[in-house]
Amino acid sequence: MLCRLGQKLIGRPLKTVRNLSATDHLFCDANSGNEISEKDFNPKKALLVRKVTRYEYEKLYLKPDLNEEDLKAYVKSKGSDYDALVQRHDEYFRSLDEIQEAFVRKGTEFRLIHRYDYDRSLVDWADVIFTAGGDGTFLMAASKVGGRSRPVVGINTDPLRSEGFLCLPKHFSKNISAVLEKLSNGEFKWFWRQRIRLTMYGCHAGDMPIDLYSQQMLFPEYRFWEHVKENEQVNNRRIDGAQDNLSRRVLPVLALNEVFIGECLSARVSFYELSVDGRSQLKQKSSGITICSGTGSTSWFFNISNITKATAREILRITEKYRGCSDAKLQDDEILEKVVNEYNGALLFGPSELKMAYSVRDPLTTGSGLNLVCGTHMRS
Repeated sequence: MLCRLGQKLIGRPLKTVRNLSATDHLFCDANSGNEISEKDFNPKKALLVRKVTRYEYEKLYLKPDLNEEDLKAYVKSKGSDYDALVQRHDEYFRSLDEIQEAFVRKGTEFRLIHRYDYDRSLVDWADVIFTAGGDGTFLMAASKVGGRSRPVVGINTDPLRSEGFLCLPKHFSKNISAVLEKLSNGEFKWFWRQRIRLTMYGCHAGDMPIDLYSQQMLFPEYRFWEHVKENEQVNNRRIDGAQDNLSRRVLPVLALNEVFIGECLSARVSFYELSVDGRSQLKQKSSGITICSGTGSTSWFFNISNITKATAREILRITEKYRGCSDAKLQDDEILEKVVNEYNGALLFGPSELKMAYSVRDPLTTGSGLNLVCGTHMRS
């Protein structure tokens, strides 16, 4: 596998809405090239993309022939909490109803779209795209917005259990009418997020993709004690325009958070050659590579690369032997906090920056290959 980290990985910016307060910020419409202010933005057609709840998936896709009692027994046999699944399902659809009622009151034409049916033609139809769910639903919807002229607005439908970093602030979750009013009045600010375009090379570039979302849904749900969003099933169909035996293929989806390159089987070592900005290729073995945008620099990349106070203390303890660092400093939590914050803060960069960062997970390569285990790329 040959990985090229260069300008071809930078995609078009994504336009989202942030800070719903009066502003006079301008943005450039990618199609017309004309400057359009937020006050001139008056969407007539809205696309509302909804997720699939865990209960829906179990009932409609895994076991459609079971009655409710049998379904309950089946879910419990897998170690999942049936009552909690039903509760979250009902709460989600109550939120979905509130969003639709707000559109009706505002007189906005809208379409409610199941994520299975979400495609480019619907993106082209809409003036604005709303997502009802969390960050996962937002990321899925954003991946199919190819241009810069259609904003994506995320509505967090579960603000008590989900942070929704990419969505509007939580207090808007139950006040969608206020969101629509502020949009129509121009009382908001555009927020640009760079995305990553991926080009594949080789005889397998045109292969049918394997959908990891639907694979994850086959297993019991253990993760709601964290603020982790539900996974959903998506169609396992060939991406439009894919052909067999292509030697080069630009994927028709854009990554907002990150791209991961590695083996599907997590226990298997990835073998590849890595080249950054046209430099010499280096052979590496690792658990894979993550390449992130500024949006993704706070997520997986950060958790791979950040250090803790315990790590900083151990590094300073070793340094003490060579630089005379006193033991008192090693026990000073304030100093350790500053060291950790400065190091970890350097890993982050803005979502709108023309920049990418990469990290090699668990590198096994010795010698010169270790020179390319973490770094950044700035597009000139």
